[in-house]
Amino acid sequence: MTDMTPMLRSMEDAMKLQMRAKAERRAEKAAREKKEFQEKLMRASANKIELDGKATQVKGTDDAVLRDQLMGMLMAGF
Repeated sequence: MTDMTPMLRSMEDAMKLQMRAKAERRAEKAAREKKEFQEKLMRASANKIELDGKATQVKGTDDAVLRDQLMGMLMAGF
């Protein structure tokens, strides 16, 4: 059994190194995915802000048209 001890330790060390390498790859992948997700959130947020701005602009235009129509009706005596 003592003959096998160095070989078993070597195998154990090799397995530990493999597990550590896999854990590091998983951590790197998780960090990469987190960064990609945050970038997507930032793009979505920017798109939402842009859409909200356009919606406000359209609503403002609609309100101006209604105001002008009302003023026209008031000036015409209705």
